[in-house]
Amino acid sequence: MAGGTWTTQNKVRPGVYINFQSAGGPVGTVGERGTVTVPLPLSWGESKKVIEINAGDDVKTILGYDITAAQLLLVKEALKRAKTLLLYRLNTGTKATKTVGTLTATAKYSGARGNDLSLVIQTNVDDAAKFDVKTVLAGQVVDTQVVASIAELVANDWVVFSGTGTLTATAGAALTGGADGTVTNQDYTDYLSAIELYEFQTMALPSTDATLKSVVVSFVRRLREMEGRKIQVVLENYRNPDFEGVISVKNGVILADGTTLDARQAVVWVAAATASAEINQSLTYAAYDDAVDANPRYTNSQIETALLNGEFLFVQNKGRAIVEQDTNTFRSYTPTKTKVFSKNRPIRVLDGINNDFKRIFETYYIGKVNNNDDGRNLFRKECINHLETLQGIGAIQNFDAETDLAVVQGADSDSVAVELYVQPVDSIEKIYFSIKVK
Repeated sequence: MAGGTWTTQNKVRPGVYINFQSAGGPVGTVGERGTVTVPLPLSWGESKKVIEINAGDDVKTILGYDITAAQLLLVKEALKRAKTLLLYRLNTGTKATKTVGTLTATAKYSGARGNDLSLVIQTNVDDAAKFDVKTVLAGQVVDTQVVASIAELVANDWVVFSGTGTLTATAGAALTGGADGTVTNQDYTDYLSAIELYEFQTMALPSTDATLKSVVVSFVRRLREMEGRKIQVVLENYRNPDFEGVISVKNGVILADGTTLDARQAVVWVAAATASAEINQSLTYAAYDDAVDANPRYTNSQIETALLNGEFLFVQNKGRAIVEQDTNTFRSYTPTKTKVFSKNRPIRVLDGINNDFKRIFETYYIGKVNNNDDGRNLFRKECINHLETLQGIGAIQNFDAETDLAVVQGADSDSVAVELYVQPVDSIEKIYFSIKVK
């Protein structure tokens, strides 16, 4: 945590700043959040499709591995904070296969994980006319079928069977030829087209490709500014956008088990934590789950420079890796767009108001309510109720329904104009003490 003395209240880093001086004399005593999306190359699972995974789900049959496996590291990091992960498998590889006699077993999905599958076919001990057909994954039996012929076999979570005739016994026939394939920027473009149809709060892009980052930023900017979908994207070391819709992660962390994550990998946790943070919650000084250090560490001056540049970074604090400040890349302050837009907690409030008002209006008012005084007053009351709820949970402050909200007839007979003044609440991050010693 930063500290020291202060002359003016212009400190960059969150911390406690204290001045000591002699005294001259006596002195008096609400919207649901938590959905993140991530595109990843994987070794198992359905390709080119958005896969919904909820925290606590068993992902083994879906993604081919237990959640603790190294191959699913970024999935695990996302699910440390996300309630729902919208995962997209980018790559389309080759399926592993094996032929035993006239039976062919083909992995259900493409990818290298299929090479860990094998078949064991043995005569059934109770009926010599039948066979036990076992599907084995990395030494573990995951499916057993007792059949008299190939035609009786049915597909399971791991392999699809084909062929005709009788079975041939084998002590273990490994599937081979499974490959992950390569990922191109077109695969990411396909992902953006697919994910646009889903509702989510944040997107993580675990990539260092500057061209790809630019494409994703344009996608997010279009959704935010042209379609009213207030989402954010988290990228590594990409502060150029100067845009509240982009969070740029500068460094990574070291986990308690020694696993080292760089900034590219850390974007997944940041996106998940941002998606799950409530609108009245800041991530400043939030601890990265199970992380013991920042990777790399930075000096005080480097941290201040990073914050001024709109970078989101981790610092080491008492055996943990914590978020230095919950910030985004917006830095071009103007009289009409001030510093408040650079902080993610206020952005969550403003985005939440946008998304909630849009949802309320589309669900209950469009095409259903008359555009007259009664109809507009009804909508105004809905807005007031929502804003007072936000004020009650500390998301906004100083809201006065009489002076801060107007709902009037728009330019057309079917339009409504809303004018709203709102003051988001930020978290306390800097404390300036003046302590007088007598």
